[in-house]
Amino acid sequence: MKKTGWLIVLASMLLFLSGCFSVNEPVTADSEGIWNSFFVYPLSRLIILIAGWVSSYGWAIIVVTVLFRIVLLPLMVKQTKSMKAMQQLQPEMQKLRQKYSAKDKNTQMQLNTEMQKLFSEHKVNPFAGCLPLLVQMPIFLAIYHAIMRTPNFQGESFAWFVLNNPDPYFILPVLACILTFVQQKMMMVQDNPQMKILLYAMPIMILVVGIFLPAAVILYWVVGNIFMILQTYFITGPNAGKRGLEATVETAAASKAKGNQGSQRKNNKNKPNKKKKKPKKKRK
Repeated sequence: MKKTGWLIVLASMLLFLSGCFSVNEPVTADSEGIWNSFFVYPLSRLIILIAGWVSSYGWAIIVVTVLFRIVLLPLMVKQTKSMKAMQQLQPEMQKLRQKYSAKDKNTQMQLNTEMQKLFSEHKVNPFAGCLPLLVQMPIFLAIYHAIMRTPNFQGESFAWFVLNNPDPYFILPVLACILTFVQQKMMMVQDNPQMKILLYAMPIMILVVGIFLPAAVILYWVVGNIFMILQTYFITGPNAGKRGLEATVETAAASKAKGNQGSQRKNNKNKPNKKKKKPKKKRK
C-alpha cells in the first residue's frame, strides 16, 4: 500500500510540476533558473546534437533514452535485484506475519523488528525500488519540456506521428500501457490486493495520459520500458542463474537444515543405547 501511495504522490507531483513551468516559452541558453539551465536546455541541446549525427529527431530521442537507461543501469539493476529478493523472501515474511498476527501495538512493533532483522540477514533493502523512480521523474519531465520548448521539434515527423503532437492513432499510448503492465508483472513482489490494483492502475494511467502527451514523450517511455523488460529478464529470468538472494536463501536454508541434522545426531548419541538381549539358547 505504501508503494501505491508513493506512485500516486509522484504522479501528482509530475502533473503539478508540468503546470508550474511555461511549456510555451522556448528554452535557450539565456533561459534563467536551475530547471532550465541544468535540465531542460542541456537535454534539448543533447537531442539536437545527436539528431545531427543520425539525421532524425525520432532516432535521437531513442538514442538519448538508451543513454539515460545505461547511466541509470546500476540503480535499475539494484532495484530489480531488490524486487527479486523481496519475492524470494515472501514465504519467510508470511510466516512472520502469521506468527505476529495480533494487531496490538507491541506485537506490530515486534513484527517490524523481526522483518528488519530478516532484511538485514539477507542484505535486502525494501525501499531500494523507490530511488530509481524518484530519479526518472525529473528526466521524464525534462524530456517533455525539451520537446515542447525546442523550436527544432516543431513539425518534425517520425514513423507515423509528429513528435510534438499526440499520436493520432493511439498506437504509442497502447504500447506504453501494455509494456508498463508487462514490466510491472515481471517485477511484482507479492500477490496481494494492493499490488493487483497497482498492476492495472498504472498502465491505465499511462494510457490516459499518453493520449494527450506529445508522441515523442511516449516514445521515450516505450523505449525505456522495452529496455527495462529486457534488463529484468536477463537479471531474473529462467537462464539468469542463481545469484544474490536466491543463493543466500538456499545457503541459509541448507545451513539451518544441516544444523538441525547435527542437533538430531547429537541428541541420538546422548540417548542411552538400549540393546535387546538375545534369548539364551537352552542346552540339551
